[in-house]
Amino acid sequence: MSTLDRGGRSTVSTPAAAPAGEPRREQLLNAADRVVQREGPGASMNAIAAEAGITKPILYRHFGDRNGLIAALTERHTAGLLETVRAALSEPLERRDQVEHVIDTYLAAIESRPQVYRLLTHPEPGDPTGAGNALAPALKQIAEEITRAVQTQVDLGADTPLLSEAWGRAITGMVLAAGDWWLDRRPCPRPRMVQALADLLWGRLAAAAALPPVVAPPAPGPEDAAEPAAPEET
Repeated sequence: MSTLDRGGRSTVSTPAAAPAGEPRREQLLNAADRVVQREGPGASMNAIAAEAGITKPILYRHFGDRNGLIAALTERHTAGLLETVRAALSEPLERRDQVEHVIDTYLAAIESRPQVYRLLTHPEPGDPTGAGNALAPALKQIAEEITRAVQTQVDLGADTPLLSEAWGRAITGMVLAAGDWWLDRRPCPRPRMVQALADLLWGRLAAAAALPPVVAPPAPGPEDAAEPAAPEET
């Protein structure tokens, strides 16, 4: 792929070498990631093929068309985001620390790949791929994970079913909207944004008592197995 150096001279960039043993599909997705990061959501198949060091027909052979490639990218990134947030919710931290940790995990994820995030959340006019709405299923699952965390960790009394569901969705929507604005405007460093959002959430969460941790029953051992019944005498 040709680029211009500081003196205006044309140069050719060499496609990044793939790690030995990396599956071909992963190589192509990694190349697509790099191009989207560099060129934005409108990255072309020509640019992605050049980055991977292949011809376009090979790219089409793996993904069908650009829609298929975008679908594979969105699946990769939404699954990774969900797994990252789920791990943050399971960290054994004090409540305020956990609130900040989960928010920071999400903001760090979108900050690390801003152009991929825009691909997943901001559809281009007439985009047939639906990529701009690709984050919606993952956000729904994140809301459900937060709901479960509130239900199992925070004592909200009789209102627990209602509040945990409402808070799970409200927290997800708030962090999504605020994170989108923060990524676009960059009004402050990420730690300050985390603190601002955590302060907003903290009122009722700080006042609620903690629920005791749920302890799974021990797995039955060999000694717990039922002894066979003695045969009846005839």
